[in-house]
Amino acid sequence: GVAGAILTESGLSFLGFGVPPPTASWGEILKQSQSYVDFAWWLVAFPGVAVFITVVSFNLVGDGLRDALDPRLRQ
Repeated sequence: GVAGAILTESGLSFLGFGVPPPTASWGEILKQSQSYVDFAWWLVAFPGVAVFITVVSFNLVGDGLRDALDPRLRQ
């Protein structure tokens, strides 16, 4: 789903196989901020937390929609 696509895009961008650098990407932000982690940890923490919260949110919304709309679960 959407959460998997976000993780795939972020992972590929982090590894250097994603979108080109002028385009904003959480993976690219994490890759570029990796060299500053010793003295500016928040440059890595906040994009990482944003990816985590977004992926968990999409998973929870998807689970809720499935539970509400799947007739097999309404028995």
